[in-house]
Amino acid sequence: MGWNLTSADRTCAGRGFALWPVFGTEKESALMESYYDPKDLPKFDEIAQDAPDLAKRFFDYYASVFEEGELTEREKALIALAVAHTIQCPYCIDAYTQACLEKGSNLTEMTEALHVAVAIRGGASLVHGLQMRNVAAKISL
Repeated sequence: MGWNLTSADRTCAGRGFALWPVFGTEKESALMESYYDPKDLPKFDEIAQDAPDLAKRFFDYYASVFEEGELTEREKALIALAVAHTIQCPYCIDAYTQACLEKGSNLTEMTEALHVAVAIRGGASLVHGLQMRNVAAKISL
């Protein structure tokens, strides 16, 4: 069952994105293959084959989340870009970079959103250092 999703509908899947840039000769390119294959992206709607009802509900929900509301579509795209970096999804990074640009964001705004995500992710890692300290304190007793 094909959902006939447009690129906007499957924003999370985005378009092709290779983790590793392709340089030089064909031999060098073969050595730089990525686990994430851009050729998989056009097949994203196949995820619905074995659970079409769940997929429809997800895609309907997903589309409604990104509709204009209290936040603009542009603001939502910037949030999504920051989250995409946090979860390290190359497909989402690609898709939301494009979405941000299409909705009027510039590279400075996008970079600032990325730094917000980095700060939150870094702070969360540091605060988990308290867990380390608690375990060390118990063992040291």
